[in-house]
Amino acid sequence: MTVDLTRPRPPSPYDLMPALPSFTLASDDVADGGRLADRFTGVHDNISPELHWSGFPQETRSFVVSCFDPDAPTPAGWWHWTVQDLDVSVTSLPQGAGQSDLTLEGAAFHAANDAGTHAWFGPYPPAGDGEHRYVFAVLALDVETLGLDDEASPTSVAFASNEHCIARATLTATYSLPGEPGAAPYLKEAQ
Repeated sequence: MTVDLTRPRPPSPYDLMPALPSFTLASDDVADGGRLADRFTGVHDNISPELHWSGFPQETRSFVVSCFDPDAPTPAGWWHWTVQDLDVSVTSLPQGAGQSDLTLEGAAFHAANDAGTHAWFGPYPPAGDGEHRYVFAVLALDVETLGLDDEASPTSVAFASNEHCIARATLTATYSLPGEPGAAPYLKEAQ
C-alpha cells in the first residue's frame, strides 16, 4: 500500500514564536538555505555538523542548541537534536559533537530526540516526500541551567527555554530522498 503524504507545509517554526533579538549562527558544514551533505543524515553516516555562533547578548548565561524538521509528516514535526545547559563560554560544537553526552563540554547534555536516542539523529525523510527543512537553532538564555533532567523531551526543553530566551539564531538546510512516496521511515529506521 502506498501512503499519500500530500499536505501543506507549515511555516518556519520560529516565525510563530515571539520576536527576539537575533545573533549569528554559521557552520563550516552547512550553508543556510543549502542542502545537507549525506554524511550528516540518518540515511548515511549520521554525524552532527559543526556549528558556531557569535553576537549574542552580554547577559547570556547558557545556550540550547537544536535541530527541528517542521516538514515531518506528523502533527508536531520531528526533533533531531537538542543540547541543553551549554555554558556561555561554549560558542561552537565541532562536527560529531552530537554522538553522545561525552562529546559535549561541561555540564551540557542531550535531551532524547524523537528517535528516542540521547544524541544527534540526522535527517531521514520519507522517500518521495520532497524537500524537508532542518532548522538549526541556538537559543541564548539568561540562566545557567534550565534545571531539567535528561528525561525531559525536546518539546519540554523548548517550552522551558521560552521563559529565559533573550535572543535566537537560526540556520536552515534542506534534505530529501528520491523515490516513490511511502510510509515514513523515522521510527523503523531509528530502532
